[in-house]
Amino acid sequence: MTKKAERTTAYIIETVAPIFNKYGYVGTSMSDLTEATGLTKGAIYGNFENKEALALSAFEYNRNHLLNTIDEKLDVPGKALEKIFSLIRFYRQYDVFTLPFGGCPILNVGVDAQNNNRLLASAVKETVKDIEGKIALVLENGMKAGEVKLPVPPLQFAKQLFTMLQGAIAMATMTRDRKYLVNTVAYLEQLINREIRN
Repeated sequence: MTKKAERTTAYIIETVAPIFNKYGYVGTSMSDLTEATGLTKGAIYGNFENKEALALSAFEYNRNHLLNTIDEKLDVPGKALEKIFSLIRFYRQYDVFTLPFGGCPILNVGVDAQNNNRLLASAVKETVKDIEGKIALVLENGMKAGEVKLPVPPLQFAKQLFTMLQGAIAMATMTRDRKYLVNTVAYLEQLINREIRN
């Protein structure tokens, strides 16, 4: 692939990623994509096999941005709980963080793709597992270092933590009330301090 072709492909993905995320796979039309990119249908499909391939690339673009940010938040210096609190504080502003993407890619694509796009639904499921695994690893290391005590295995705790965060994101999105997110994060901070701090 030439440098120009690579730039065109990257431009298309960056431009259409928020559109697919906001309107979904079925809800995004070819005219939405040509209008946003300023390219013809032929020019877009010259870079992607079909709409599904483009939608998957768009999700991967948003997912990678999210995963890189989660890695940054979990990679702060300090003990396990400082890393977990860094992640939770990020989620307090998650709605602001995801504005340029058209909302939460996990929630939006995950719900939208369940019944109409097996590949996208599978990609979301893998992303959820990735995030839960990253949280579990921090907790496991914290247990080994004697920094945290967990009532359940690290992965189970990570799944519950992420479930609460995603639930708060869903409620904040549906009601357009960010208090769901802010209050859940505040509750999680108290819960973690009370339940697992050693």
